Amino acid sequence: MKIFLAGHKGLVGSAILRKLIEKKYKNIITVDRKNLDLLNQKKVFQFLKKKKPDFVIIAAAKVGGIYHNSKDGADFIYENLQIQNNLIHGSFLSNVKKLIFLGSSCIYPKFSKQPIKEKYLLTGKLEETNSPYATAKIAGVKMCEAYNKQYKTKYICLMPTNTYGPNDNYHYLNSHFFPALIKKAHECKTRKKKILTVWGSGKPLRELIFVEDIADACLFFMKKNTKDFLINIGTGREKTIREYANFIVKKLNLKVKIKFDKSKPDGVPRKVLDISLAKKYGWKPKISLDQGFDITYKDCLKSKIFYK
Repeated sequence: MKIFLAGHKGLVGSAILRKLIEKKYKNIITVDRKNLDLLNQKKVFQFLKKKKPDFVIIAAAKVGGIYHNSKDGADFIYENLQIQNNLIHGSFLSNVKKLIFLGSSCIYPKFSKQPIKEKYLLTGKLEETNSPYATAKIAGVKMCEAYNKQYKTKYICLMPTNTYGPNDNYHYLNSHFFPALIKKAHECKTRKKKILTVWGSGKPLRELIFVEDIADACLFFMKKNTKDFLINIGTGREKTIREYANFIVKKLNLKVKIKFDKSKPDGVPRKVLDISLAKKYGWKPKISLDQGFDITYKDCLKSKIFYK
């Protein structure tokens, strides 16, 4: 099977690539941004027509944390709509019958019932800080649904919860909460700082999944025929931001005071996915937070990513 993986250098895409190689897939198509601009419709269509993949995995997206989403919302909605429109419609034009579109748990309403089931999509208002990104991802989900209905394709939308792991983004302002916490804690350790400052109140509840588990889910559902096209991918377990901060402090054996900057936004108050549908099909996460953190932090030290 010839597989085109879009976004192979990102956090999730690089994990999927590692998993495909580990499972002995030989015919994997990847392309760098300098050789294919996914915002360019004509070039994307030409590329897919020439390569003729059997399966497409869309891990390419513009992503970021609360600050980045709030500041650059126009970029997030434009670039993500453009990327996914080009790849989904281009795949259809090239007769690709099977595709995985990776989204995000932020597609669900801000005050959704918990845990969040797939059917809660579009039942309420979105979180304001990432509404442009979430709106784009919802459009991708509805696009896949429409193509499946009209053209009998089998385009699957996997919605992962908050993700972390090797090759993450650790920028202070543009990263998600967990990598930001890891970097701040590391600097407390190396620079002997006594205060670890955390954005917000520390009260919001978040679910985390290790990126290798998402890669595993992609390969699992790539080979699975499913009746459902929208499937949550998570752990079903949650902690407060305060608990995650305390977890990292303990892992790094730090003697610091955790200070919460309440002038910064909290985001969604609670967000944990119902993963019963994925489990019904036979998939479940394998890697604990403890294991995932150890692998992630070891990779950070090895790659010296904190200093890049």
